[in-house]
Amino acid sequence: MNILAADIGGTSIKIALVDEQGNITRTQEVPSEGKRGGPQVMKNLKAALDTYEGYEAIGISSAGQVDSEKGMIRYANENIPGYTGMKIREILEERYHVPVKVENDVNAAALGEARFGAGKNYRDFLCVTLGTGVGGGIFIGHELYKGADGIAGELGHLTLYPRGNRCGCGRLGCYEQYASTKALVQVAQGVDPSISSGRDLFRRIENGNPRLKEVLESWLVDVALGLSSLIHIFNPEALILGGGVLDRPGLLEDIEKKVRENLMASFQGVVLQKAALGNHAGLMGAASLHLPSEGAEA
Repeated sequence: MNILAADIGGTSIKIALVDEQGNITRTQEVPSEGKRGGPQVMKNLKAALDTYEGYEAIGISSAGQVDSEKGMIRYANENIPGYTGMKIREILEERYHVPVKVENDVNAAALGEARFGAGKNYRDFLCVTLGTGVGGGIFIGHELYKGADGIAGELGHLTLYPRGNRCGCGRLGCYEQYASTKALVQVAQGVDPSISSGRDLFRRIENGNPRLKEVLESWLVDVALGLSSLIHIFNPEALILGGGVLDRPGLLEDIEKKVRENLMASFQGVVLQKAALGNHAGLMGAASLHLPSEGAEA
C-alpha cells in the first residue's frame, strides 16, 4: 500500500510517497505561504499533491489543533491566519477520491516515532519536540492519548513560572516561553543582538563566551524542570526528544543529567532518547494514520 503523506507547517509543506514498511520515495518541499492564510496553504498543497499518482490514501500532518474525527483544523494561531475551521479531509476527498486522514503535526511525529523510530520498542512514552515552541505527543499502552476533546499533549503550555513571560496563548509563564529553541535564541540576543540562530549561539559558546554559556545553562535548567515534571506525572518508559537543537553533540546528555537531578529515585528508570526520524517524522506519522495498529503485536 502506498500512502501520499504531507506535513503542513507555517513555512513549508513536505510531501512524499510512503509504503507500509516506512520507505519514502518522491519527496518534495514547497512553500506553504502560511502568513498569506489558510486558503493559500490549501492552494499550494493541492498544487503539489496534483503531481503525484500511484497511491491509495492521503495522510496529512498539520500545524494547529486538529479534530482528527472530522479531519479539520479546530484552531490555528496567527502563523496561518484563516486556517481555523479548514475542512481538510472534505476538500481533499472531493478532489482526489481516496480516504484522507488528518492529525496534528506533533502527534503525527509521535506516531511516526512509535511505528518506525525511537518509540517502537515502548508501550508508554512521551515525545517532546523543542523548536519554535514545545510540542508533545503522549503514548499510553501503544496508543496515542488524545484526551476528551482530542487535543491533549499541549506540553508547551505547562506553567513553568506563574508570573513569567506572556505566551502567545495569552497565559503567563508557559513552558515553551523558556524551553523552546526560539526562547533560547531570544535570551541570547539580549546578551548579543547579532546572534542569528541556535547554531550561531553554540558556535560563540565554543569560542569561549562565558555570558552565553550562562544563558545556555539557564535554558538547560528550564528544559529539565519541565521534563522532570512530565516524567513524574506520566511515569513513561521513555522520553523521546526531538528538534534540530538536539543535533548539537552532547546536548542530550546535558539535558539528561539535569533531568535526573530533578527526579525522585523511583522514576530514575526512564530512558531519555533522541528522536530517530528527524524531518521525516511528520510524514511517517501521517502515513501511519492509514496503517493498522501494531500494538497487539508488540
